[in-house]
Amino acid sequence: MKATLYSTDTEQNRTEALAAAQKAIKEKKTIVLPTDTVYGIGADAFSPEAVTKLLSAKGRSRRMPPPVLIYSSSVLPGLADEVSADASALAEAFWPGALTIICYSQPSLNWDLGDTQGTVALRVPDDEVAIDVLRLTGPLAVSSANKTGRPAAVDAQEALDQLGDDVELILDAGSRALDGEGAEHTVPVASTIVDCTGEQAVVVREGAISLDALREVVPEIVTKAELESRSQLKDPQENHDEFSELDDDFLEPDESSDTPSYRQAPVPASGSLHERLVSESSPVSGIDQRRSLAQPVRSVRQPLDTTVTKPLSTAQAHSLVFDGAEDESSAN
Repeated sequence: MKATLYSTDTEQNRTEALAAAQKAIKEKKTIVLPTDTVYGIGADAFSPEAVTKLLSAKGRSRRMPPPVLIYSSSVLPGLADEVSADASALAEAFWPGALTIICYSQPSLNWDLGDTQGTVALRVPDDEVAIDVLRLTGPLAVSSANKTGRPAAVDAQEALDQLGDDVELILDAGSRALDGEGAEHTVPVASTIVDCTGEQAVVVREGAISLDALREVVPEIVTKAELESRSQLKDPQENHDEFSELDDDFLEPDESSDTPSYRQAPVPASGSLHERLVSESSPVSGIDQRRSLAQPVRSVRQPLDTTVTKPLSTAQAHSLVFDGAEDESSAN
């Protein structure tokens, strides 16, 4: 059955599209949504069933776990553990935007994105439709909307052609292609990826945000090549080569490698936040994260709580991931 295409060109269409997307994610189905770079296939980050469907749709294995998109930098402490000062500064400066930050995952989450080895790649997209979706659904595992080996979709029709039989619906928010000389379109520049799991922040893929711009915020940041040349490559950054063959906007290491690019996460546990989030009877399912569609999002940068350095409890992580959105929606 072909995916349903939802336009977001008017307020009414957008409201209907967002409601359909929220329903599909709640039902552990996959959707295609626009981002500020390319279109992405998204699934509930806290549902192993949904993440498995995402990977299957793309033709990926668990060795190639997807990154997670969030609606605001304020969510970062709820999902990431041992957030460094560099990670906080970069998030504050460049989110929303084309910067992906690799951090350790909060142990209390016990989610299953694949063979992550306890890390997670996080980003806040600079796209109003994507932000609206994320406020309704919570964090989404998102990978580029394409089959393995094919170009990432830059518009809804390309996503439909590649993934129409594998996703529930596609949100159409226009083309993400840029005009290029001698070609019909060029793919937008991919996000820059920075690994903040070690003592020093390392750029593992240069992209839309330049190294010079990063160094204005974190002067000590280095590239993978610079780190290797200085013979400073230490755990847990010894596997940066895994990130060298990225072919789209999302974090997808080389599947042929024998070494996972992430630290192994603990298995899902009874009573964990993961279990609460995916449970149909959980109080979390009743939280209303909607916001006014008229509210601007591109200029909003919420401050980070840089004091959070220790693993959070399930209740604390839950509060950071969801309660802020609930409060905002009720105020609108």
